[in-house]
Amino acid sequence: MRDVIGDMQRFLDAGGPVLWLIAATALVIGTLVIERYWFLYLDAPARIDADVRAWQQRGDRHTWAALQVREALIAGLRARLQGSLPVIRVLVTLCPLFGLLGTVTGMMSVFDVIALLGTGNVRAMASGISQATMPTMAGMVVALPGLYLRAGLQREVRRRVDAFADRLTIA
Repeated sequence: MRDVIGDMQRFLDAGGPVLWLIAATALVIGTLVIERYWFLYLDAPARIDADVRAWQQRGDRHTWAALQVREALIAGLRARLQGSLPVIRVLVTLCPLFGLLGTVTGMMSVFDVIALLGTGNVRAMASGISQATMPTMAGMVVALPGLYLRAGLQREVRRRVDAFADRLTIA
């Protein structure tokens, strides 16, 4: 276990400070995705059933006011189910941009080495090249699964909202 942590530490250090930022972003994305799945599969069903029961106990379900209440219930559920999905979308979008930032800062390190030592010191340039390539790769490695997971969550939210709307009968 200690070797794995040491390897991760060396990997993050070799990629520069931007790689740490990408790792922190990945941790936040993972936490938010787990929270959304937890909510959708463990908390939301009971809340949805309670809202359906409250709707079915209404005596009036076909007037204009009742339709407005129905639309408000649907909109409220959609907002509760989406929760942190907009934040996940923004963080997933930022990951490749953080990778690009790492590329720029890494290349700046390479140019600094070239300016100070010339092109003869390959070992010093390798550190900057590593800082340039690793964040780019890491940004994409974090963004692609995040994009896939967010799309799955969004699809599940849409499915549950549609099913909820179908359960709120008007007649």
